[in-house]
Amino acid sequence: MPNSRVLDTAIAYSQTPIRITYQQWAHVVENHDYMAGCLEFVLETLSEPNFIVDGWETELIALRAYPKTPISKKSVVVVFKEAELEGFMITAFMTSKPGKILRRGILWQR
Repeated sequence: MPNSRVLDTAIAYSQTPIRITYQQWAHVVENHDYMAGCLEFVLETLSEPNFIVDGWETELIALRAYPKTPISKKSVVVVFKEAELEGFMITAFMTSKPGKILRRGILWQR
């Protein structure tokens, strides 16, 4: 299945490889068109987050603030799961209100 091929991989703050497939990236860009061309922001947010926040069940949320993005000053949010040997990105988007996400519970902070 060509859509499940890996587009890129980031090494998370925990040293776990987090894969991003073409299918997952297409989902992000279809739902958040401003994310087109922002894969590097996502990879950097996974590798060098400012915060790791508690997700809904077993998900984790990485946040990183950027003074300049294609749509202004924003925080990049990446929702992902970690398993024993590797993990995967679920979705990604930008927000101007990171406090709403941080209220979920900070698990790790740079």
